[in-house]
Amino acid sequence: MSIDTERTVAEIVFERPQAAEVFERLGIDYCCGGRKPLAVVCGEAGIDVDHVADLLERTNQSGEAENWSAQSLASLISHIVQKHHSYCREESLRLQALLAKVISKHGEHHPELTQVEELFTVLCKELSMHLMKEEQMLFPYIIALEQSETDKSVAPQAPFGTVQNPVRMMMMEHDDAGRVIKEIRSLTGNFVPPQDACNSFKVLYQSLEAFAADLHLHIHLENNLLFPRAIALEDPPRSA
Repeated sequence: MSIDTERTVAEIVFERPQAAEVFERLGIDYCCGGRKPLAVVCGEAGIDVDHVADLLERTNQSGEAENWSAQSLASLISHIVQKHHSYCREESLRLQALLAKVISKHGEHHPELTQVEELFTVLCKELSMHLMKEEQMLFPYIIALEQSETDKSVAPQAPFGTVQNPVRMMMMEHDDAGRVIKEIRSLTGNFVPPQDACNSFKVLYQSLEAFAADLHLHIHLENNLLFPRAIALEDPPRSA
């Protein structure tokens, strides 16, 4: 399948899951900014779109190729919670401890580490609340809404008026998280450890990069698939 550069970057990732790795390497936003065509995104970033298309053509289309567009929202939510929410919680704790360890050894000569720690600590606190709101309020409502559609029964009463209200808030928080990750990427020189980095320092940067990649995929699934499909179930939307 050839790459249509007028398709959005989110659509390309859904069609070719391994495209996410290419976009990560190039710093192309396919989650919060995923609704832009590839040609537009490359133009804004000053990247040769033909080169990107060639890289995408050569990606292995195996991997996490589950077609979530064809799955139920309940299944998608289960996947998000079990894979991405769990990973986020576990890695948040591990990386905060690893940051403290590396700072104790290298902080004097690498003051950027302290800035990274401050940003990451705030990010983890915000993500903790974010995940809780999704799991306790938004996700159960979406599952119940989908079930009512399947059963042709009365839709559940939304405590927040319309699903668009919490979705709007979640997407704003996704944007905030994306900005923090971008700052961390800049401070770490695109997660490239310095020459004097010990093994723990190298593992820290590798792990931060993996955390960023997982968060981007996590946000992509919510912003570009889960949320639009949930909103579509409320047709017409309930009044706030």
